[in-house]
Amino acid sequence: MRVVVQGSELAAATAAAALASVGHRVSWQPHADQPWSLLKEVDWLTREPELIAQLEAACRDGALAISDSEAEPAGDLTEIDVLWLALAPDQRDAAQQAVEELATRQSAPLVVVNNSTFPVGETERLEALLGHAGQVAVALPDMLEEGRAWQVFTRPARWLLGSEDALATDQVRELLRAFNRRSEVFQCMPRRAAELTKLAINGMLATRISYMNDIAGLADTLGVDVEHVRQGMGADTRIGYEYLYPGCGFGGPNFSRDLMRLADVQSASGRGSALLSQVLDINEHKKETLFRKLWAYFQGQLEGRTVAIWGAAFKPGTARIDHAPVLPLLEALWAQGVKVRLHDPAALHALREHVGEHPLLTLCERDPYAACEGADALMLVTEWKCYWNPDWRLLGSLLGERLILDGRNIFDPDFVAGRGLVYRGIGRRADP
Repeated sequence: MRVVVQGSELAAATAAAALASVGHRVSWQPHADQPWSLLKEVDWLTREPELIAQLEAACRDGALAISDSEAEPAGDLTEIDVLWLALAPDQRDAAQQAVEELATRQSAPLVVVNNSTFPVGETERLEALLGHAGQVAVALPDMLEEGRAWQVFTRPARWLLGSEDALATDQVRELLRAFNRRSEVFQCMPRRAAELTKLAINGMLATRISYMNDIAGLADTLGVDVEHVRQGMGADTRIGYEYLYPGCGFGGPNFSRDLMRLADVQSASGRGSALLSQVLDINEHKKETLFRKLWAYFQGQLEGRTVAIWGAAFKPGTARIDHAPVLPLLEALWAQGVKVRLHDPAALHALREHVGEHPLLTLCERDPYAACEGADALMLVTEWKCYWNPDWRLLGSLLGERLILDGRNIFDPDFVAGRGLVYRGIGRRADP
């Protein structure tokens, strides 16, 4: 099929590369706010496993053409089969403009795939801009995960397909047939249902995380190790283990804005959600939990101290820091005059761009232990695999107060305490 992909989101880049890799003729048009000349240099894209290599291979093979917004659109855009929209939530105007322009130019049948996180009902509004009955819009919500985008797209666990037109459904199935061979992955439903389901899924995941964080706070107060509680809850088959890990808050561009979009949908419908508001409040509160543990340990005497931080990205496998817990944590530490030495395998460039040259921040690119030199305590914020099994003897010699604040509960409290360090996690603690 002849496919045009529009947008500068991770979903757009992944769709362009994946569809071209299986024989479709693809023209990718990044959004004017982030043309390809800039997009190809950004950390979150260049560090996404396999993606840049797949894009380059598709361009070499001639299956993919990428245009800059300044230049003429890439490829032959006449009489296409599919317009794939993977735009940011604030780019609805661009989506509508693209659909209107294509409708005036093309009389042949067309399927518009709405892969963007727009308000519920936007797919129907896009279809109203099309030219005739053979031109249809379907909803295919973005289900990608940063750090695993290529794997999730090409070996999907599920696609939520919102379509009320049999021919359009068949065309989308054919478009993605190469990725649907192991087992049936399409869940077909009406368009509005698909749009709302995607938001509802992330709302449920956020609720589980926030509830577990709330329980971890209670466990701290009662002197209970929250790991026993988590194991007991997860063993109940009605609950399971997924997303039951307490931590110092979640972030990320897609997850966070999906929750905001769900809150907007509820507010616009006149059915504001007290539950979702509480979930968001708990998450923001948790982003400063490591600071509060540091404050409690030193009884508020923080000025002039130095803290090492491992991890700035909102999750392992990405260079993004959008809504990451490290941002409010840094602000809280700096407000008390605390010096910070920070290491991250991928996100230092993004953090430097965000905070600039702050006098209380030292970015350590060499290795994680360089961040601990001269520090009183270590805060683990992002659970990169390179942090899971540190040299405890070396850490003990580097940290002045031998204090470990584990924001992801990746360390064993008794093991750490057995090495002569003080351990404080989320609902977990141990002393030497």
